[in-house]
Amino acid sequence: MNYDHILIRYGELSLKGKNRTHFEKVLRDNIKQVLKPFPMLKIERTFGRMIIELHGEQVEPIVDRLQHVFGIQSFSLAVKVENTLEAIQEGALRALHDRGSVSTFKVTARRPFKNFPVDSQKLNHLVGGYLLKNTSNITVDVHHPEVEVKVEVRETATYITCGAIEGPGGLPVGTGGKVALMLSGGIDSPVAAYLAMKRGVKLHAVHFHSPPFTNERAKQKVKDLTKILTKYGGTIHLHLVPFTDLQKAIHEKVPSNYAMTIMRRMMLRITEQIANEQNALAIATGESLGQVASQTLHSMNTINEVTTLPVIRPLVTMDKLEVISIAQKIGTYETSILPFEDCCTIFLPPQSKTRPKREQAQKFEANFDYQSYITEAVANTEMIKVTAQPQQENKEIEELF
Repeated sequence: MNYDHILIRYGELSLKGKNRTHFEKVLRDNIKQVLKPFPMLKIERTFGRMIIELHGEQVEPIVDRLQHVFGIQSFSLAVKVENTLEAIQEGALRALHDRGSVSTFKVTARRPFKNFPVDSQKLNHLVGGYLLKNTSNITVDVHHPEVEVKVEVRETATYITCGAIEGPGGLPVGTGGKVALMLSGGIDSPVAAYLAMKRGVKLHAVHFHSPPFTNERAKQKVKDLTKILTKYGGTIHLHLVPFTDLQKAIHEKVPSNYAMTIMRRMMLRITEQIANEQNALAIATGESLGQVASQTLHSMNTINEVTTLPVIRPLVTMDKLEVISIAQKIGTYETSILPFEDCCTIFLPPQSKTRPKREQAQKFEANFDYQSYITEAVANTEMIKVTAQPQQENKEIEELF
């Protein structure tokens, strides 16, 4: 393989104006973190691009990791050559040969380094002509080429690529502040976590468990989901909240048709307290509008009353099939459907209010000293630092173009 560099492109970051340098620095730090197992790599940040020098490292596992880094729009394996016409022509030929058997191509040249003596249009012709002269059974197709040979002439060197690998897009995790995400063991909330991280937020996941009604396998399931999510957001702090006593009090003191509403209000109060302790600026949930009784607009309005923090709902307009599709794509679905109950499924009332009123919720909460239960639950919350797991490294690079 002739490729010795990876050229990284980013989309939204180019629109950030005066904040662009900060966003690029965070992205570089995130890339360095996921590529930590490869100490020989050298990462350079240049205007509009990030360049990784491979130094002989295996390409496949590096490509796999980069596909999970938010902020990357696309990236390409690249050949680096000197800024001379002869070196560019020869480098383009080597890059094209690495693509194997192709029938059509076109050359697209850019000159961020304007002092290069050959303009972009002429460079297209000179490189394209050289490729035609030194290959056989291949023609130029400027509209629908099988391979686009891209030439980027920069100040210190020229980089040549023959294909792009799509990145996840979005913003680098860590540029959007902290968010406390209410993470259950279901399908929805891990997808909400993924989408929140895509907008640059750093997550503190908050999970409620009710032993002995929920068992250790249910808790392990949530840890496993968090582990999967670290592929996209780096380290995630998981807060495990003991909810048994408060949930039993709700079951005893609150009419069954309001139990779900009061339970969600208590969870939101606890999450807000954890968020404040961690300097998080918002709460995120996996709720979608109208899927279940606790997710109608009336329910959301009543439940939201108990917090002053913004409540972000990334899935609010999605139907279940859309959510499942994303869960399968990001690798959380198979874990989410494991049949281990979480605390939202125990003491489940036969019927819940779909239009609960704030005044009624306040009235039922006045029946018991819920604040003491909240204080105890927060005090006994266990925090676990979950770090990224090794990625699969057996993808064939050809499949990614």
